[in-house]
Amino acid sequence: MCGIAGWIDWERDLTEHRSSIEQMARVMTHRGPDGDGVWVSAKAAFAHRRLIDPEGGAQPMVRQLGQRRYVITYNGELYNTAELREELESRDHQFFTRSDTEVLLVSYVEWGPACLGRLNGIFAFAVWEEHDQRLFMARDRLGVKPLFYAQRGEALVFGSELKSLLACPLIEPVVDGEGLAEVFALGPARTPGYGVFRGVRELKPGHYLIHAREGTREKPYWTLESFIHTDSLEETVIRIRELFTDAVKRQLVSDVPVCTLLSGGLDSSAISAVTAQVFAQEGKGTLNTYSVDYEGNDKSFSPNSFEPDSDAPWARRVADYLNTRHHSVLIDNAELFESLKVAMVARDLPGMADIDGSLYLLCREIKKGATVALSGECADEVFGGYPWFHREEAVYANTFPWSRFVRERARLLSSDLVSWIQPEKYVLERYHEALSEVPRLRGEDPHETRIRGLFYLNLTRWMPTLLDRKDRMSMAAGLEVRVPFCDHRLVEYVWNVPWSFKTVDGQAKGILRRALRGILPDDVLDRRKNPYPKTHNPEYTRLVVRKMQVVLDDPSSPILPLINVNYIRDVIRSNFEGIDIPWFGQLMRGPQLIAYLIQVNEWLRHYGVSFS
Repeated sequence: MCGIAGWIDWERDLTEHRSSIEQMARVMTHRGPDGDGVWVSAKAAFAHRRLIDPEGGAQPMVRQLGQRRYVITYNGELYNTAELREELESRDHQFFTRSDTEVLLVSYVEWGPACLGRLNGIFAFAVWEEHDQRLFMARDRLGVKPLFYAQRGEALVFGSELKSLLACPLIEPVVDGEGLAEVFALGPARTPGYGVFRGVRELKPGHYLIHAREGTREKPYWTLESFIHTDSLEETVIRIRELFTDAVKRQLVSDVPVCTLLSGGLDSSAISAVTAQVFAQEGKGTLNTYSVDYEGNDKSFSPNSFEPDSDAPWARRVADYLNTRHHSVLIDNAELFESLKVAMVARDLPGMADIDGSLYLLCREIKKGATVALSGECADEVFGGYPWFHREEAVYANTFPWSRFVRERARLLSSDLVSWIQPEKYVLERYHEALSEVPRLRGEDPHETRIRGLFYLNLTRWMPTLLDRKDRMSMAAGLEVRVPFCDHRLVEYVWNVPWSFKTVDGQAKGILRRALRGILPDDVLDRRKNPYPKTHNPEYTRLVVRKMQVVLDDPSSPILPLINVNYIRDVIRSNFEGIDIPWFGQLMRGPQLIAYLIQVNEWLRHYGVSFS
């Protein structure tokens, strides 16, 4: 994985702005600490930060074919590189490196935008066609790898992270009412395509963009398609097992050692089991697995409807079963609190507070022993594992089911801000906008139709938040994390599997549990869903409250005009009365909401945000 940046400009001579494109890459050194590269012409400039590219994979990469010159900057991993290379060689193409970057560039040379349908992987890349003075950019189907862009007059700039765009002298950290609504009403989720800062766009998952002198157009190349599922239950179980195991095996291809994240839950355990099996078959030695826990959780944790038990004994149970070398990373609460700013800067936006910070700290520890890891993200979106799939009030809520308390949250905002962004109206509009996109199946049972819509919301509105989190926190530590459950073949297939199959045996994700029988012990397969763990230590809450009080008492705090200071003081005094609810997802309750506001304050100050 890497960081990419670029600048196309029909007015300026970019050979005079080399230092700017270098700075756009330099602010993403964490994404690629192993090397860098810059390519500059009069109208186009590309930059790249490199992480563990094989020899010969230096970027930006240039390919000359007769009079035509192609330049690529690429962030990602292709899992079908060997097959693509073989086919391209049969079409008389020559290769001079063993890098998937060259395979991707030659694929574009051969097939143009149609190459995207042939790729199995996670990617964000840009190709400049010097002869035609044309830019092509694309992003993988599920949006695992990020890509932002902005147009300013005759210029277009792009980068893997928002900080890269903000490093360009053309882009200012200005936020308008829509951006504030994204932060205060939807955040830490975002509307697909929105970059929060004014005029900044995110290339949507499954989309490509073409930019030339005559204009810019963005188009989808992949969408979910709804049709009647004709496989029997047994055939479906077999197919899911095949797709899942193939996805894991493909993503184990690496020039450096691979480890897995292992919580002891169904998803991470399944990935670790297949990985351990491959390691044994190929003589790769003992698999290293990693889990996270928090100082004091052994004394402070108490079960609830979202977190039924602790991960620690389950992670050890699976590690012993698979005979892995397991590492339990224990996070100190003071360090967790300090990570709030680090995590915000990694996202370039306020995020999931300590849930983000703890992942960064975990990845930082993993990086000491590995550079590539496999993780179980997205299985719950694909198979319907979240509690809101199984609670009628959430299924039929007239809003995003992971963010049902917008009104309660809005009480923390100033009356001027509420009047400006109208948070309840904004969220409702974004919700109905999302539902209007669902590929419906004519004649489908009403409940099945509702569930299909819920799956679409999860795959396109909730999952990107977790993929952003995984990408930014891992890359901030220089760690490459792969997500096998995001294999588009698996997502496409499971999308049309009926709900009765997905919940077979009366279990959430029942179809996946059946597909994994024999791979994992039955008690692990039958374990109830447990989300990514958070700290329950009251010391963390005390640190958050203390910091918020400092923010409220400091007249220079940039957040003050945007919040209801007196109400927040009352909330803190009452021990979060009225907001100690899961206001976002399963884990973010009162302390996390206050921590989110702390991140907002740090964001406004750190980036010098102004309002339009």
